[in-house]
Amino acid sequence: MSNSRGLLIGNTPGRGRVNIKAGSKEKLNNPMETTKRLLKYLGDKKYILILALVFSIVTTLITILGTKLNGDIVDKYIAVRDLNGLSKMCILLVVMYVISSASAFFQNRLMVSIAQNTSARIRKDLFESIQKLPVNYYDTHSSGDLMSRLTNDVDNINNTLSQSIIQFASGLINIVGMIIAMLLLSPTLTLIGLISTPLMFIITRTIINKTQPIFLRRQKELGELNGYIEEMISSQKLTFLFGQEEKVRKEFSNKNKALTKSAIIAEAMSGAMAPIMNFINNFTYFLLAVSGGILILKDINITVGTVFTFILYMRNFNRPINEILNIGNTIQSALAGAERVFEVMDEKKEKDNKNAKELEKVERIVLLRDIEFSYTEKKKILKGINIKAEKGQTIAIVGPTGSGKTTIINLLNRFYDVDAGSILIDEENIKNYSLKSLRKSIAIVLQDTFLFEDTVRENIRYGRLDASDEEVEKAAKLANAHHFIKQLPKGYDTVLRDNGSNLSQGQRQLLAIARAMISNCSILVLDEATSSIDTRTEIQIQEALKKLMENKTTFIIAHRLSTIKNADKIIAIKDGRIIEEGTHDELMKQKGFYSELYNSQFSQFNFKL
Repeated sequence: MSNSRGLLIGNTPGRGRVNIKAGSKEKLNNPMETTKRLLKYLGDKKYILILALVFSIVTTLITILGTKLNGDIVDKYIAVRDLNGLSKMCILLVVMYVISSASAFFQNRLMVSIAQNTSARIRKDLFESIQKLPVNYYDTHSSGDLMSRLTNDVDNINNTLSQSIIQFASGLINIVGMIIAMLLLSPTLTLIGLISTPLMFIITRTIINKTQPIFLRRQKELGELNGYIEEMISSQKLTFLFGQEEKVRKEFSNKNKALTKSAIIAEAMSGAMAPIMNFINNFTYFLLAVSGGILILKDINITVGTVFTFILYMRNFNRPINEILNIGNTIQSALAGAERVFEVMDEKKEKDNKNAKELEKVERIVLLRDIEFSYTEKKKILKGINIKAEKGQTIAIVGPTGSGKTTIINLLNRFYDVDAGSILIDEENIKNYSLKSLRKSIAIVLQDTFLFEDTVRENIRYGRLDASDEEVEKAAKLANAHHFIKQLPKGYDTVLRDNGSNLSQGQRQLLAIARAMISNCSILVLDEATSSIDTRTEIQIQEALKKLMENKTTFIIAHRLSTIKNADKIIAIKDGRIIEEGTHDELMKQKGFYSELYNSQFSQFNFKL
């Protein structure tokens, strides 16, 4: 089984989890750069965008012409009581508005298509970036926050692309068209009508500056809440066992209240824009009506129809301005989400060294030479580790929790790189091998087994995707899993759910062993592989494990020392250093750390009996 699919994450105190975070900034770093990156995703959709703009222009022209016809109807037909002419104009207006509505529909349809395809590409790029992140990224970021970036943040981007961008573009077209129409109709009324426009922009700018950090805080707190929910759902049984329901409810309530508070403040402040704009607009219409009335009374070549038309133009002018100003908050939310998405995309990825070789098969030795390593600068985990494993040898690594056993396997897989020293396979530094080929050469059975929501057959086949059904069943038989699999409702086609919750822990472990068996790797790692299996089952699989370990370089991490008595070499580690090394018999004769550890386990076993 390729280790790129299953991470070895130690639970040693020396390592710990380093400040799990979901981001703490409350200001956009570079909104212009973020906007440019978003627009690049629209590059291959430019012709569809142009077509959407054409529909927008058609809608604007019909609106301008229809508004002008409304004024003409007042002066030329209503004022002189020409019912026949009025009927014809009404039919014409209905036809024009039908065309306008159809144009708006197609414009919206095109933008929805662009938005969905673009957000799908962003989601795909983000998911692919997540697959290439190093393990230490997952140590410092919650999985719930990553899920929030893939879902909520991308959805925010999608909503903005589907609604706000074309709204912004068509709004600009509308504004330009209406200004031209108003100037042609009455320059005097145009100047009066535009008095309030600067005030709108000043108010909008102020509100956006105030709401920007709040929208960012809301996105951050949403990610934190999602992370907490994901963690609590996965540990629900533990919560029940320790009776911590009340504690969990309080913690959730606090996080939920924090998110609600941020959301209310953000939406309330952005929502204040609409009533303010409505007041300014209504006051503008009042000024136009009064000014138009005065001009009509003074006979300055302005009719009632002209004033009526102009007020309609002004409404059509203000409407897109209000929409553009209102979508400012939507855009802020989308940019906040986009920045969080691009932040992950820009993280340093795992990559091969230049001219990396392919590791086909381990032919000779695995060598760890003078290894130094620390997860954080404060504490060194491994200090001068030297291990040599010949082809086909079984190396057991023992030691207390936190001594660095699992860390050695993490380094062997290059989940982390050593601080000093080197790891060699067949006399070649593992940094010179491609990551994919290195990890495909290592099969691993973890202490904590993970099973996918798929059939038993496919969970085993995950170790080697081109394996036949016969090979899957053969691997299951070697792992002593075939018998219980045949007893499942649909045998090998039984679908496992919730990490195989319908199986016992021992059965899940057997499936993991079968998955490792089918991988045909050169190096085998058993990380507490039999810790969750009862003694009788463990005895049954020992022979199968011996077959699995044939011609493989095997590393065993075990607390149950009875399982490693036959190892070719046992390495005892304490506080990050190798303190003893040898076979079981040799170490027992030394009567040192290993002997004491082994005897203490045997005494505990007798006591329990």
